[in-house]
Amino acid sequence: MTAGTITAGGWLLIAVLAVPALGAAAVALLQAHLDRAARALGTGVAALTLVLAAALYRSGGDWSAYAPHDAGPPAILPWHELDLPWVPSVGLSFHLGVDGISYPLVVLTALLTLLCCAYTLWRTPDGRPGRTLVALLLVVEVGILGVFLALDLVLFFVFFEVVLLPMYAIIVGWGGERRRHAAAKFALYTLAGSVLLLVGVFVVVAAAGTADLVALTGGADLSRGTQLFAFTLLALAFAVKSPLWPLHSWLPDAHTQAPTVGSVILAGVLLKMGTYGLIRVGLGVAPEGARWAAPVLGALAVAAIGVGALVCLAQSELKRLIAYSSVSHMGFVLLGIATLTATGVQAALIGNIAHGVVTGLLFFLAGAIKDREHTGLLAELGGLRDTAPRLAGLLGFAAIASLGLPGLAGFWGEIFAVVAALRVGGPFWTVLAVLAAIGGALTAAYLLRLLRQVTHGSPAPARPDPAAQPRPGTPAALLRPAGPSLAGVELITWAPLVLLALAIGLVPTLVLGMAQDPVAALIEVIR
Repeated sequence: MTAGTITAGGWLLIAVLAVPALGAAAVALLQAHLDRAARALGTGVAALTLVLAAALYRSGGDWSAYAPHDAGPPAILPWHELDLPWVPSVGLSFHLGVDGISYPLVVLTALLTLLCCAYTLWRTPDGRPGRTLVALLLVVEVGILGVFLALDLVLFFVFFEVVLLPMYAIIVGWGGERRRHAAAKFALYTLAGSVLLLVGVFVVVAAAGTADLVALTGGADLSRGTQLFAFTLLALAFAVKSPLWPLHSWLPDAHTQAPTVGSVILAGVLLKMGTYGLIRVGLGVAPEGARWAAPVLGALAVAAIGVGALVCLAQSELKRLIAYSSVSHMGFVLLGIATLTATGVQAALIGNIAHGVVTGLLFFLAGAIKDREHTGLLAELGGLRDTAPRLAGLLGFAAIASLGLPGLAGFWGEIFAVVAALRVGGPFWTVLAVLAAIGGALTAAYLLRLLRQVTHGSPAPARPDPAAQPRPGTPAALLRPAGPSLAGVELITWAPLVLLALAIGLVPTLVLGMAQDPVAALIEVIR
């Protein structure tokens, strides 16, 4: 495809970004008394975006292949591509594309955004009007989708930053009592990562003379010193966003204080921007830096797995426990990437998707429990199987999916990451594989502890609802309390995640099949 030509696939890429952007503007412009209509409009926009994202799929031929290493500069050949002049004076282009590496994340982002918007139709945080919340969710969706679709390094950075302010606003506007502290911590850490990313992008673009990721994949003749420096900056930036240990301390506060839909988006897809960036940009642009840093990344990954699991064993609050479990699970993703093998990167990709599905479901369930019990403290919860048996059953399903039970989504990423480390060989990687496997066992321990405390035992005494007193001007329709039984909207919202956890667990080729060729070629390029 020549620059400046827009194919049907190019128009589809534009629509995937333009529809939620225009939808966010339309929702935000509706008047306050049309709050429910605005939320319904936002949900419809999110549904259309999901349809458009799913339509990006294309199979067969060489559409998901990379150019052979000996045929010149390695090139990504996406299923669909858009390449338009953006800032011609400095050689920047509005370059978008999707392939088997990015497509599952694009669909997951669109799906979780739709489920979150649909959830607000039934319940908004503390009964507050939700049209602005829905508009912000759509803006966040634009930024995340842009990251997964960008094939220009500067454009990648721009979309990476689009997410910051709306997510900050979601936490501040609809979060818990300590929301300002959590939002400020999120913003400061993310801004620090943004500075590192900006410097890394500048180093690469200045040295290579181009920001095009297609041309940059494989190193683009960058010197070894440049690649080492650039990879260090990029890896630190992505580690903050993921977040990876020890740069993770903003995550528990943000998750605990964010509203339910904010936590779902944050854990489900926003964290994946970092690990996707590490694969697409870190490994692709600076392969020598990746090879040099691989042992350090592997050691940090195993530390994240172990530390995250041990901290979960000591947690006393439901959402903080799930948040720290993300640190441990993302450690398996990093371990797969650090092996620099096709098996390891495949493990990282399916681990990303599985974590988004299962942890998104866990945060939906945690929000439902807090809405009913008015507390997230494990010591004050109990007997859920007696008071809300269907909710307890779903929590049990999500927990065993998260701990990596074979046949469910969480299994494949963790086992493949361990196998990849073993296949690298040598005492160092063997020890890392063994420690990671032990960390997986600790995952089972803290999740079973969670189920014992929340679902078993005597039912907790009823507690008053702190949001029972309505705010002035709050519509009565928004004040419906959550009962012990599951609402129809809750079941509709959570059902796709339950089905996906089963489908990915039973048929992992749904994710691995489309990524097999581009991952294998990427590994060939970086070696």
